[in-house]
Amino acid sequence: MRLVVDGVHFEVTDKGSGHVVLLLHGFPDSAKLWKHQIPVLVQAGYRVIAPDLKGFGQSDKPQDASLYIMPNLLKDVVGILDQLDVQKVHCVVGHDWGAAVAWQLAGRFPKRFERLVALSVGHNASMFSMGGNRQREKSCFVEYRRKHCKGTTGPLRQLWFTDEPQVAETYIADLSKPGALTAALNWYRANVQLEQFGDTQPRPAPLLRCPVLGVWSTKDAGVLQEQMTASARYVEDGKWQYHQIHDAGHWIPRDAPNELNDLLINFLKSTAFSKL
Repeated sequence: MRLVVDGVHFEVTDKGSGHVVLLLHGFPDSAKLWKHQIPVLVQAGYRVIAPDLKGFGQSDKPQDASLYIMPNLLKDVVGILDQLDVQKVHCVVGHDWGAAVAWQLAGRFPKRFERLVALSVGHNASMFSMGGNRQREKSCFVEYRRKHCKGTTGPLRQLWFTDEPQVAETYIADLSKPGALTAALNWYRANVQLEQFGDTQPRPAPLLRCPVLGVWSTKDAGVLQEQMTASARYVEDGKWQYHQIHDAGHWIPRDAPNELNDLLINFLKSTAFSKL
């Protein structure tokens, strides 16, 4: 379905009925990232909402980087939920940039988002500070994409974190469409500043009071485990869970679908957390 939020058209997948699970993809994906999760969640009795976020998939791709600052990205998601008359989300699940958005949604709208699953990317305040020089070395791809990948997908081939050439070529083809690469990279240009690479201590941030599941995979070439495990400090005591997936790369929903699906269903149905 097509929805319009602040003049931007979004392609949104909305399937099933029951408590709402919101799925947010990252770079350079679309809602197709969740093709192994959506039918399983629907079968389990949930309503699944998965938008193509701004700049990706079949959604509009504005070229103005200022439209991609985090407050605007949050407004996009909240606007989509408002149009679908969804006042409460049982769980928001985010991967990569979608995880960054999900952390912020759960923190800023605690009455609207009941649970959070963060895949690959930890809390925004710990992303660059944890892991020392090793994480800074891995994160250089962020600055490289932000500054140098302009108008051509060629440089991305040098930075692609997948050993599946066919998958990589699909992404490259999508990013080669008019305006697509600029729009996708605007997420980096609008939200990552060079000085963040010098962080040596986690930045202060309010505690999340909802249950949070952090998931990281051992073959992730872009982010270290430390930035995920350190996210526990931003979650209220007793509300944090962490799971490590072995032998999977950065794209957990694609690389380890069965293990992730089991994790999601168990977390969604868990009653181990006290109600807020």
